[in-house]
Amino acid sequence: MSDIPDLTAHTGYLLRMVSNAVSQKFARDVEGEGVTVAEWAMLRSLYGSDATTPSDLVRKMGMTKGAISKLADRLLDKGLIVRTGSNRGQSLSLSPAGAQRVPILAALADQNDAAFFTVLSREEHKQLRDLLHGLIKTHGLTTMPVD
Repeated sequence: MSDIPDLTAHTGYLLRMVSNAVSQKFARDVEGEGVTVAEWAMLRSLYGSDATTPSDLVRKMGMTKGAISKLADRLLDKGLIVRTGSNRGQSLSLSPAGAQRVPILAALADQNDAAFFTVLSREEHKQLRDLLHGLIKTHGLTTMPVD
């Protein structure tokens, strides 16, 4: 029994512990602005671009067509995006209210990062980001983390 390592001996466990804390705080912060993390991810994906098709969002966000459709419906109901085109060829883009909301939400993301990662030196923070980018690339991770 003593040859089984403690949970904290597992890197995945440690990553999950930090990820959960960072993600949960950010989720609370953006919910205070009336959106979910998944909705924020879609808004950010649409920011600074022309009208985008749902199929492009499926590829960009790594989500299913059904998930993109549900997110779009929620953001349409909130008045944060607009849908143009016909049933055969629809496009999504930010509404003026959505375009105004993205910088506010981006500032929350920056504040959340600062709250968790300013304990690291600039070099340590860069090393952490580089290591994570390397893992993402090595394992072909493309799905946007939204939950």
